[in-house]
Amino acid sequence: MTGRKNMGRISPFFLVLLSLGFSFAMYNLLTFLIQYKSSNSGDGLELSDPITNMPQEVKRLGKSNSRYHVALTATDAPYSQWQCRIMYYWYKKMKDMPGSDMGKFTRVLHSGKPDNLMEEIPTFIVDPLPEGLDRGYIVLNRPWAFVQWLEKATIDEEYILMAEPDHIFVNPLPNLAHGDHPAGYPFFYIKPAEHENIIRKFYPKEKGPVTNVDPIGNSPVIIKKSILEEISPTWVNISLRMKDDPETDKAFGWVLEMYAYAVASALHGVQHILRKDFMIQPPWDLEVGKRFIIHYTYGCDYNLKGELTYGKIGEWRFDKRSYLSGSPPKNLSLPPPGVPESVVRLVKMVNEATANIPGWDSKNSG
Repeated sequence: MTGRKNMGRISPFFLVLLSLGFSFAMYNLLTFLIQYKSSNSGDGLELSDPITNMPQEVKRLGKSNSRYHVALTATDAPYSQWQCRIMYYWYKKMKDMPGSDMGKFTRVLHSGKPDNLMEEIPTFIVDPLPEGLDRGYIVLNRPWAFVQWLEKATIDEEYILMAEPDHIFVNPLPNLAHGDHPAGYPFFYIKPAEHENIIRKFYPKEKGPVTNVDPIGNSPVIIKKSILEEISPTWVNISLRMKDDPETDKAFGWVLEMYAYAVASALHGVQHILRKDFMIQPPWDLEVGKRFIIHYTYGCDYNLKGELTYGKIGEWRFDKRSYLSGSPPKNLSLPPPGVPESVVRLVKMVNEATANIPGWDSKNSG
């Protein structure tokens, strides 16, 4: 395997390209977001039943009561590093709280070489895909990273939580899986049934109805290690096949790897318990409540009246993409009055982490 070039030093030209890439991705998501806002109604109320789908046999099973290993894939770029540091800070805060089933933690670093966080965060180094195979879609390294980690690492826990750097544990997270049935988060924009012609290229009719393909990505998912070991090679192959198919690549875009995981799981006969309380995504989800993870993938833009200005840079904003080449500063300003509690909570949790992580300003600079 070939190693990826050091991303610790980023040229201005590269940053421009990266910014354009993120802008394009966000543009493609705007349609999804409009649907999301209308489907969630912004009521911010507690979920009367957080489980949207559960296989029949699961209802006869009790809670797994087993600890899970927290694993997130990451690069050595400053943009990834500062998110990992915040994520790991809140993992340590939540790990031993009542209700948590968290076990050990691993950052699966797919840069092929050590970085400057090796002593701060438990890390396992794996190789990236061969040069050019991801064709600029760096997320394709995720399934390949899991294949290598599962094959080479010693993992004590029976279950694994697949997480991402922009996740913050906001409440103690129990093991939501039941036996051989993993738990996943249902994404509103993963709609296999609406892409049946494409899904059938990878999930043939003899395997069953398209509804067997769950509306999920690989993260967040809590899954048995033995099952993930079976799924992961298929996940790699489906991801690459989807990327090589122009129609599929165009239709799925930046969520292609998510569809690949969903299809790979279905090919192995794996059905997920769908938990809409698994996480929230500000600014669209308004309250934290009893949810477990804040996923801050979307920018939060507001005017000084506390009104959302999504798609337009607000007078107040928090957007992780504002910090591509280095970490956000300590003590970010809090949102103006009227901004949803979920956004306020997010900024306060970022501020607490940056105030308490040693060497915050020095390790994440570009």
